[in-house]
Amino acid sequence: MTFTLLLTHDERPELSGPNTDYDPVEVTPLKSEEVEAARDAALAAIAGAADLDGLKQVRIDHTGDRSPLALANREIGALPPQARKEAGQRIGQARGAVNKALGERQAVLEVEHEERMLVEETVDVTLPTDRLPSGARHPITTGSELIADIFVAMGWEVAEGPVIEAEWLNFDALNLGADHPARTMQDTFWTEPAENAMVLRTHTSPVQARTMLTRTPPIYVVCPGRVFRTDEYDATHSPMFHQVEGLAIDEGISMAHLKGTLDHFATSMFGEGITTRFRPSYFPFTEPSAEVDLVCFVCRGAGELEGSPCRTCRGEGWIEWGGCGVVNPRVLTACGVDAERYTGFAFGMGIDRTLMFRHGLEDLRELFEGDVRFTTAFGTEL
Repeated sequence: MTFTLLLTHDERPELSGPNTDYDPVEVTPLKSEEVEAARDAALAAIAGAADLDGLKQVRIDHTGDRSPLALANREIGALPPQARKEAGQRIGQARGAVNKALGERQAVLEVEHEERMLVEETVDVTLPTDRLPSGARHPITTGSELIADIFVAMGWEVAEGPVIEAEWLNFDALNLGADHPARTMQDTFWTEPAENAMVLRTHTSPVQARTMLTRTPPIYVVCPGRVFRTDEYDATHSPMFHQVEGLAIDEGISMAHLKGTLDHFATSMFGEGITTRFRPSYFPFTEPSAEVDLVCFVCRGAGELEGSPCRTCRGEGWIEWGGCGVVNPRVLTACGVDAERYTGFAFGMGIDRTLMFRHGLEDLRELFEGDVRFTTAFGTEL
């Protein structure tokens, strides 16, 4: 059984109306005097900023997330809806005044900064250019060019080739058989893949082979350049160094021509009176072959200085310089030269070693370590 309760208009309960009982000043950061104090403090700090770095710190202190006005702005959400508008306007006007002052002060300080830079960093372009240190070319570069100039003055040509070379040109064409020790990993850098049979050239002799394959005698070329071997890096060895090799192919060439050429080379590099001597040796690409020694350019062959053994030549009066010989007929034939008609000679010296002799250097690494103080000592020319 259902019962319905009917109430008259006078008997209905009254509904509650909007809550107007609030005090907007109960939140301390939102009080007018607190907001004005935070604004005034910010404006004072902005006006007192002496430079852009100082203004940057003021911006962080008075407009950052932990600044008084930012914290007061967060409190607006805790107010009743009716109070938020007034508080928001108050905070917004204060923050607007601070941001405007920051922008104006930023513009002023940027102008002052630029004016100060123009004064402090002024460059007098009328001053002599030697205010800056003059550069210096590397001694390897100038040394290579000097050697090339010596031979060009004799009527020779300069020949060049790639540093990544075919195995045939680096070894086979020069009478270095497949079982020669120089082909092993102890002396040679081989490139990958191995089936390409390419190496980092171990000498500049492949340039000579390329020259004989592409030119018709007479041939007179000098070949300076970088070479690579798996040597340790120390005071007298490097896995990358520089060589200069010479090749002369013509009718009637003999060891006498070779000796005269190297004597002239030695005199041009080390001064008058410096000659060479040959000691019998073996190289696969020359026959006969010889080691080349220089008269010691310090003691002039005496082997001693002021009664003591010469430290440069260790009392021997001679210094080992390089290798040379008459070109092996097998090499001529392999490179397409008529060995019945032509003969020739070849030689090779280390450019780095030559420069060490010439300038009294004791450590080969000084040439490769890139210290500008070392390079500058040589100036622009040798």
